[in-house]
Amino acid sequence: MWSIPLSDMNFGPEEEEAVRAVVASGWLTLGERTEEFEHRLGEAFGTARVLAVTNCTAALHMGYAAVGVGPGDEVICPSLTFVATANAALFCGATAVLADIVGPDDLGIDPDDVERKITPKTRAIGICHYAGYPCDMDALSAIARRHGLSIVEDAAHAPLASWKGKALGTIGAVGCLSFFSNKNLTTGEGGAVIASTDELYEKLRLMRSHGMTTLTLDRHRGHAFSYDVVLPGYNYRIDEMRSALGLVQLGRLRDANAKRRALSLRYHERLAQDARFTVPYAGFEARNVGESAYHIMPVLLPVGSNRAAVMEGMKRRGIQTSIHYPPIHRFSHHSTSVRVRSEGLAKTDDAAARELTLPLYPRLTETQVDEVCDVLLSLL
Repeated sequence: MWSIPLSDMNFGPEEEEAVRAVVASGWLTLGERTEEFEHRLGEAFGTARVLAVTNCTAALHMGYAAVGVGPGDEVICPSLTFVATANAALFCGATAVLADIVGPDDLGIDPDDVERKITPKTRAIGICHYAGYPCDMDALSAIARRHGLSIVEDAAHAPLASWKGKALGTIGAVGCLSFFSNKNLTTGEGGAVIASTDELYEKLRLMRSHGMTTLTLDRHRGHAFSYDVVLPGYNYRIDEMRSALGLVQLGRLRDANAKRRALSLRYHERLAQDARFTVPYAGFEARNVGESAYHIMPVLLPVGSNRAAVMEGMKRRGIQTSIHYPPIHRFSHHSTSVRVRSEGLAKTDDAAARELTLPLYPRLTETQVDEVCDVLLSLL
């Protein structure tokens, strides 16, 4: 249907062989490939405290719970993010307090608005590194220190992105990664959680598998015969097939991110020169504060544009587009829930009404980027 899809998985014979080898091994649940995947992720992110889990939503839920979020607490998080960033706080019984974005050039959470919305009930700040670009981690970390709060980083868009030399996902108390099918590193479903301390790592390790002191793998290896349960955990384990896919994908990640960067800069070159558009993050590299993972390519249409008509016109030309994201405070559930607060989100409302996500993936060509831009410009 799509001549230029929004995203595209880069799978080949290596992934097929990796999965075949797992099936042939006879061990499908969390095992040695998962351990290797975690080790390799740790090397890439500069920390040994990495646990692979079933998806990023599980990582977020574990992360909030591990830093002590519970009923009656408040978690401040952006409204312009995937709903899981807020839902995971709701899972814990907390209230999600939605914060505004910095502005049309930076769609990340606004540190000033975060600080304005802190109350005695605030326990954590949940941030999203939107599109793979780092939030202002200096400002957010300083706020967290001043108020005794924990930061949970939703780095689903940002594998191997960084802020001032430090990998995103390793700066807050807990970092969360996604390996969903449209992500830079994909296993179909899957994710990881990164702990900042040994204490948090051990708590997350127990939470991942029912709070059990030993795993099925330990008993299979003969290291244990039974187990205790020391906290009420979950079943958030990843399986060996997805870990095997992750190992192959991880080996391609840096090159894939570099290709995404080149394509993003081409988009910026083509679209930022048209005064009708706002191209978020077009000046990011000049700031010299870190590296992006260039996960998606957002653009803000001119005020008054008919976005639905533009998307339909792109569809007629075989070009898939999307919206990242319908803001959380506009959803039916969240707009009426007593456990979601959504005051003062004018900048989010403005950007969300005009945001259009254009195709971006490593196998996209510059010729296709030019085609996307030409069609978009013609539709306006």
